[in-house]
Amino acid sequence: MADHIAPSLSTDQVAAFVQLAKLGSLRAAAESLFISEQGLRSRLLALEQRLGAELYRKSRGLRRRTPLTPQGEQLLPHAAALLDRASELCGLFRENQGPHEVNVVASQYLIAYVLIAAVQKFHAAFPDIHVRLSARTEREIEQALLGSLEFSFGVAAPYESSPDLEYRHLFSMHWSLIAPPRHPLAGRRSVRLANIIRYPLIVYERGSTGRQHVVEAFQQQSLTPHVEIEATNTDLIVRMVEAGLGVAVVPLHESGAVTKGRRVAIRSLGRQVRPIHSGVLLRRGERRSAAAERLLDFLGAPSPDPEPIS
Repeated sequence: MADHIAPSLSTDQVAAFVQLAKLGSLRAAAESLFISEQGLRSRLLALEQRLGAELYRKSRGLRRRTPLTPQGEQLLPHAAALLDRASELCGLFRENQGPHEVNVVASQYLIAYVLIAAVQKFHAAFPDIHVRLSARTEREIEQALLGSLEFSFGVAAPYESSPDLEYRHLFSMHWSLIAPPRHPLAGRRSVRLANIIRYPLIVYERGSTGRQHVVEAFQQQSLTPHVEIEATNTDLIVRMVEAGLGVAVVPLHESGAVTKGRRVAIRSLGRQVRPIHSGVLLRRGERRSAAAERLLDFLGAPSPDPEPIS
């Protein structure tokens, strides 16, 4: 019987096809993989040439439920299974060979005020496991996890997490007002949101979980705050308040690391703003490496139904 030579396929090509099927457009698929649209098209073209079939429709006609051709629809479950198998093969011998690496994507806030200290302790306990931390916004964290297998898991405060991701809760943070030490609000024993609206307010940028929580709290009381400045992260906001540019409503970690050494007054807002819930985001149904499971367990987010890892 003659031997059948299988076509040479790359996981990059297959991942481009699976993302196109999942997201429905070349642009969205390219962004999720952090490549250009032309780069995505090149991968898809190479895959079609290897398989000898047209996998997606190139014309820009009426919007369809899926851009895939019938051949593409037929390939899709096999392509997804191939990516899963490739991930398993990559980790097959990694457990018993030299140093292990766990790549984690997280928000800048959680890296600065939670993960750096946690990873320092983790390294002391497991010196042969290397942890790589990458900073993204909440939305980018979800895109990175769904768009590639580069990251083992994410740590974030998602406003609404994707149904394709599993959320494991770590901790919650309540909100406080921070103000310059001599600000009129700094002298109050208790502060209400209604007391804040007359002063310039520094808030998080649009699209962030923190901003959504704050805006929602003011809206529920039919209040309109005087937004003066927008900032990308909590450290910048604290610096701006310290410089006297306004007051701010921020979530503070119980460690006190966020405002340590800063010349700001802090007044708790109690339950006036919905707490920020932070935790781990995982791709559903994925089998993770033993190193990743050790880090998850160390952070306090073990699997609800742990399975033995060979």
